[in-house]
Amino acid sequence: MMQEKSKILVVDDEPGMRTFLEIILRKEGYSVETASDGMKALDNINNNVFDLAILDMLMPVMNGIEVLKRIIEKSPETTVIIITAFASHETAIEAMKLGAYDYITKPFKIDEIKLVIKKALDKKGLERENLRLRKELQTKYGFANIIGRSIDISKVFELIKRVSELKVNVLITGESGTGKELVARAIHYSGSRHRGPFIAVNCGAIPEPLLESELFGYRRGAFTGATKNKKGLFEEADGGTIFLDEIVDLPIHLQVKLLRALEEKTIRPLGSTEPIPVDIRIIAATNKLLEEEIANEKFREDLFYRLNVIKIDLPPLRDRRDDIPPLAIHFVEKYSREMGKDIHGISPKALETLESYHYPGNVRELENIIARCVALETSNVICQQTLPELMVNTDSLNIENGIAGNFGLDHLLETFEKRTIEKALAQAQGNKVEAAKLLGITFRSLRYRLAKHGLLDEEEEEADDEENM
Repeated sequence: MMQEKSKILVVDDEPGMRTFLEIILRKEGYSVETASDGMKALDNINNNVFDLAILDMLMPVMNGIEVLKRIIEKSPETTVIIITAFASHETAIEAMKLGAYDYITKPFKIDEIKLVIKKALDKKGLERENLRLRKELQTKYGFANIIGRSIDISKVFELIKRVSELKVNVLITGESGTGKELVARAIHYSGSRHRGPFIAVNCGAIPEPLLESELFGYRRGAFTGATKNKKGLFEEADGGTIFLDEIVDLPIHLQVKLLRALEEKTIRPLGSTEPIPVDIRIIAATNKLLEEEIANEKFREDLFYRLNVIKIDLPPLRDRRDDIPPLAIHFVEKYSREMGKDIHGISPKALETLESYHYPGNVRELENIIARCVALETSNVICQQTLPELMVNTDSLNIENGIAGNFGLDHLLETFEKRTIEKALAQAQGNKVEAAKLLGITFRSLRYRLAKHGLLDEEEEEADDEENM
């Protein structure tokens, strides 16, 4: 596909200069229109969209400064360059203050004006691309992209709308897989900070020895191997939002440093004595009860109150079953496009099964299930037999069956836990890390439960024994 030519308007009362500029600009591949005075220039502006206007300063009827003012008013997307034989510092400053991109004096070299025009158009192209990307991000991450129709998710929509324009910290709580980062991005891209960066940090994914330097940066010589200054993620997020996922995994000594950053609105890189001011909004998230972490002295109460200005609690998918059908349809459409499949629906029986499942992995698990189904489906709708076995197995344990079989409560819960783990492992094809994610528990917790139910093989049991010696 051929790239569209940049369109330039040349405005000069000298016929020779108009012709000269038109010839050299057409040779450079630009589309060129000309006007002999300011009024004709404005007629052109009214009838066409120009990427760039080159204006002579002294012209009859209306001078270049006046035309510049009118172009900015009528066509703010048009970049303006002023050219004149009567250069003055004051006029140049006036033109630049009004919004001219640059100021060139006659006589000028051909290469000079070519370079100025190229730079002006490159800058315009970059601005256009940035605008496109911002719109794309708002479409992708705006709150309208959070799918749901339940009362609970409608309340979340309302909170996102209200806090997105406020300069307050937000705490998002909810089980793993409920969409906490999606909500954080929606708050950022729907609000006044959408032009700034969005930096996401998983506090549990960065090794503790590296965490402080990653968050706050360092100065050359701060430690062995620090050969140059490095910006931290807080400084990178200046003017935007930093999302601290799994905030409870932040060590106590860094909680103190984070609290100071919140109170003073500054950060101090490792090896530096000079504070750096930062303008950021913090959105924190956790799948644990921070009140319990505070009681266990694993989380600072004063930091909790700093972060918990606005709290958004995301309910698990099993508590908002009205949202399962629209979410499932959304994921079918998404993965059908990505995989080039012609699938445009879900069979009634399959949808019934999807609605009755308990989703320990929440929305993330539903998305994985649908992605798998789209990949394997051979018809134009998702069928019951394409769903994972753990969803369609009719002898799954349930409360009614347990009571009917006279199971004691402890036995019932143990049996349910074991079968659920077995089904999660089957769905994850034996991958214990993925199974833990589906179950919404840590890998260590899964290993404990596997050992309790005798589901670890001998080698794994021996490795656990050695680890605990």
